[in-house]
Amino acid sequence: MAAMGRRLLNNLKSKEFRDYLMSTHFWGPVANWGIPIAALGDLNKDPKIISGTMTTALCLYSLIFMRFAWKVQPRNMLLFACHVTNFTAQSVQGARFIEYHHLGGKDRMKKAQVQQAA
Repeated sequence: MAAMGRRLLNNLKSKEFRDYLMSTHFWGPVANWGIPIAALGDLNKDPKIISGTMTTALCLYSLIFMRFAWKVQPRNMLLFACHVTNFTAQSVQGARFIEYHHLGGKDRMKKAQVQQAA
């Protein structure tokens, strides 16, 4: 266990790791994580505020950049994970949008509000 800890510490001190921390391969995805974090935060908000157009655009954006992150050499797994997370969160938001606007969710919410007020 101690040997594994020393090896990890040596890797963290290495020039390669420092170079990675100073690269766009690291900071690009770190900056990009704001998008899926915001989407995850919005999962509990009212579905009437979801934009179907923006949700679709963000799904397509993430699909394109997932492919990019996979194809670029060396592979950028941090960027790939960011876009997998964003695509998943946006897909859930898209499902909520469709349910609310096209599958009767709006009417069910109105009925529930009327019953709650009575």
